[in-house]
Amino acid sequence: MEEIRLIEVKEEILADNDAAATRTREKLKRDKTFLLNLMSSPGAGKTSLITRAIKEIRNEFRMGVIEADIESMVDSEKVASLGIRAVQIKTGGFCHVDASMVQKGLDALESDTLDLVILENVGNLVCPAEFDTGAIRNAMILSVPEGDDKPLKYPLMFSVCDLVVVNKIDFLEVSDFDRKAFGNRVLSLNSGVRILDVSCKTGEGIPAWADWLREEIRQFAVG
Repeated sequence: MEEIRLIEVKEEILADNDAAATRTREKLKRDKTFLLNLMSSPGAGKTSLITRAIKEIRNEFRMGVIEADIESMVDSEKVASLGIRAVQIKTGGFCHVDASMVQKGLDALESDTLDLVILENVGNLVCPAEFDTGAIRNAMILSVPEGDDKPLKYPLMFSVCDLVVVNKIDFLEVSDFDRKAFGNRVLSLNSGVRILDVSCKTGEGIPAWADWLREEIRQFAVG
């Protein structure tokens, strides 16, 4: 029988992506541009959290947003309507963005003129966690209606994040979401993660979200 060769395509792809992500991060450091990679499942509230951030800190920092979706420009149009520079990445079926896509978005934004760029990754709790985008920090959103068991089902996503935002806490009273159990599950995967509770609808917790961004941007700028 002929010898069968095994080609590890995924390992090669990830290795190439990691090298591209390192180059992106080095450029961001030179330019003093803070890039936040924001991830979640569809409908958890990424765009709403971004627009809340814009309203809170737009007068303090030069901001831009990279929107990534399989199709449509709905979210980038929302951001642009607020007077914030935005670019849209259409992934054409891919359930994530990689470092090369992000670099193209940064170039289109002229990110060296910005203090903060937020990447709204494709809505998915699996693929985006596997690809280093070159971001300085990773954050994710889990909405209360999704349930408190998601760290058990998607551990990698919670493991790679520096911040976990629990959105739609206005649903807590009509939900069986166990906030304590959720927190324990997240911290068992990632003991150094910060967890914030917010409601993009009511505004509860939004000042803390804005403060986290301010502190991260400022620390990065002087570091």
